[in-house]
Amino acid sequence: MATSSISAFLKKKNRHTLSILSLLLLLLFLFFLSLFTRSVLEPELSLYTNLISPNPDPLLPSPSGSTQIHEKFDNITNPISSESEFQEEGNEETAVVPILSKPDLVNDDDDTIIQKTSSEPISSDEETNVPISSKSGENIEGRVNNVIAEKLRSCDIYKGRWVKDEDYPLYKPGSCPYVDEAFDCQNNGRPDSGYLNWRWKPDECDLPRFNATDFLVRLRGKRLMLVGDSMNRNQFESLLCLLREALPDKTKMYEVHGYKITKGRGFYIFKIEDYNCTVEFVRSHFLVREGVRVNAQGNSNPTLAIDRIDKSAGRWQRADILVFNTGHWWTHGKTSRGKNYYKEGDYVYPRFDAVKAYRRAITTWAKWINENAKNRKLVFYRGYSSAHFRGGDWDSGGTCNGETEPVVSGAILDSYPQKMTILEEVVKEMEVPLVLLNVTRLTNYRKDGHPSVYGKNVTGIKKVSTRRQDCSHWCLPGVPDAWNELIYTTLVARQT
Repeated sequence: MATSSISAFLKKKNRHTLSILSLLLLLLFLFFLSLFTRSVLEPELSLYTNLISPNPDPLLPSPSGSTQIHEKFDNITNPISSESEFQEEGNEETAVVPILSKPDLVNDDDDTIIQKTSSEPISSDEETNVPISSKSGENIEGRVNNVIAEKLRSCDIYKGRWVKDEDYPLYKPGSCPYVDEAFDCQNNGRPDSGYLNWRWKPDECDLPRFNATDFLVRLRGKRLMLVGDSMNRNQFESLLCLLREALPDKTKMYEVHGYKITKGRGFYIFKIEDYNCTVEFVRSHFLVREGVRVNAQGNSNPTLAIDRIDKSAGRWQRADILVFNTGHWWTHGKTSRGKNYYKEGDYVYPRFDAVKAYRRAITTWAKWINENAKNRKLVFYRGYSSAHFRGGDWDSGGTCNGETEPVVSGAILDSYPQKMTILEEVVKEMEVPLVLLNVTRLTNYRKDGHPSVYGKNVTGIKKVSTRRQDCSHWCLPGVPDAWNELIYTTLVARQT
């Protein structure tokens, strides 16, 4: 009996011991399994950690000499006046010529042009290596820090002079495929080149040297749009050429529809892949709405609704940085005569003063900016660009051929159009902060910078026609490059 009890006790104890050993073995197995799993997964986890790192990309030095995906646009069918040189836009039928297009990226959804990222603007506490223009015109290495940015903010960058600089132009004539024929003066046979070697120098400070790479870093993930007439297209082409200089692989900058730039087309979107940004142009001659009315005889006549924003304004809302202009179209033909042309509501004025119409149109535009650009856009208005016709106007025999040096003295240097005074008065009343890119006085000097008779390629033609000269637009490279340098200076000063 006793032996049987001891045997039962030992069996029970053995079962208990086995249970404990089994539990210990299970725990050891789980421990080693966790160690093994961690060692395998750690590299993968570290890869994903790197991908979502919040640290911004460092600014890269600009290359030597430096200075989307589709929006389905409707045609801009603005009425065209036969009385202005600027009306040539939109009159010609242009074939679509693909240049570096990426058809696989085309998409009907305009919002997919820019892939939104978590990249943040450069902090005001960060310092950026950017060369500063010295008083002698030489490059000196400086650091655009808070002190320099503050000095730029307090400097009147529009009051100054043009100085000779052999480091200019910032891109070689004929090197940029985005300059259309009308502005390609050197390729069109202009024999002199001294007009290319001028740099704008403010009296109170030195501008940062244009750094295309730094500009693109500040533009990363954004849409910059120029809106206006052919003068803004002149500036648009300049900006494309300046930014292109920073790209090692220039095929990664292209017009998303494959369009070649011509004066006949009114909208372009250029994507720069490496920076996930776009530079765009939308034509709007007046910034308010052009239209047509049919009279009692059944004839159609153009009108301008000075109380309604232009119909392209829906596109403006998609941009992060906007650069507007209007001006030259207000001085010609039916616009200046104001007969049965200006309209408010459904009423067409039999006669209306062009200056008053301009003020009301700019007020309409300012109201749109106040309502649509609060807290999220940087808005520029590029001021009136001076023309230099001698002995007449664009349509009455005015010329500028043979001018090879800037103006050094005279009344033109102090001239200031009434349109600019009106603009300043309207801007003062705006709720949204606006940067007035006041280039009027700096363009007063540059009678040498226009295409004049070199707005067409005359290769093989013995004599250049002088019947009509372009003394309003600018050769590229040339004066509009300075306007874009001032935009860059504004971004640096704001540490944007």
